[in-house]
Amino acid sequence: MADADPARPVPTARSGGSELLLRVLSGVVLAPLALGVAYLGGWVFVAFWGIAAVTVLWEWCTLVAADERRSVLLAASPAVLLAVLLVAASAAAPEGSHNVRLVAAATLLAMGMLATAALAPIGRRAWTAVGVPYAGLLGMAPIVLRNDEQYGFLAVAFLFAVVWATDIVAYFVGRAAGGPKLAPRISPKKTWSGAVGGTLAAIAAALVVAMAAGLANVVALGLLAAVASVCSQAGDLFESALKRHFGAKDSSHLIPGHGGLMDRLDGFVAAAVLAAAIGLLHGGVDHAARGLLVW
Repeated sequence: MADADPARPVPTARSGGSELLLRVLSGVVLAPLALGVAYLGGWVFVAFWGIAAVTVLWEWCTLVAADERRSVLLAASPAVLLAVLLVAASAAAPEGSHNVRLVAAATLLAMGMLATAALAPIGRRAWTAVGVPYAGLLGMAPIVLRNDEQYGFLAVAFLFAVVWATDIVAYFVGRAAGGPKLAPRISPKKTWSGAVGGTLAAIAAALVVAMAAGLANVVALGLLAAVASVCSQAGDLFESALKRHFGAKDSSHLIPGHGGLMDRLDGFVAAAVLAAAIGLLHGGVDHAARGLLVW
């Protein structure tokens, strides 16, 4: 597949009432499923995000690696899955080994990057290699947060609320209010009005979750929600730029009205990595969710 001309408009997903209906129906199915799995936690949660990570990796390889996508996927999948499993297993491991397992998981992803770069087409090696940490961190970040027994589910629910509110409100405000484009060369439909509306909605959603859970320092959580919302929108733009660069309108056709799983999780992966990083830095490996939510 030849790279697309960045100046050439790329066809977008079909618009109108039928697209909106498909988006709503898909959301009605996927949102309760994601929340239910988060509530159950344990290996059900690990399996859910492990499958999501490998699926996103498959979509990335299909989009970027062209004719070498199968060999690249075979080389990268074990690294991503093992990294996810290492992070998941740290929940039941002795406390002193948690940091070691995180380092081992990061090392596996680095090895996967090297393997995929060696197998990828010349000229696409860097793009192909980036797909390994992209997919791996998607699987690892929610698990790092959910491993916290006391605050794990709440942290994942908080993250869902921020990302979903951003996505939904930005979509409707952008369509209703219009105005200056946010990044017209990357995603012509996104507007500054939608971006601001999505960020404000994320703050409101985060505060609702925080007050319902009895969390203190809602000002800090509101600021955190704003940063996570901006990060989520940046992740969305990154994936739009990736698809435009490679001349695709969707990462795949797995989800009606949304395209592929990567299209659905592009904002979430960025926000989740940010949330996990903040949680780890503030609360440590054993209490990442607490580190995210308690200030």
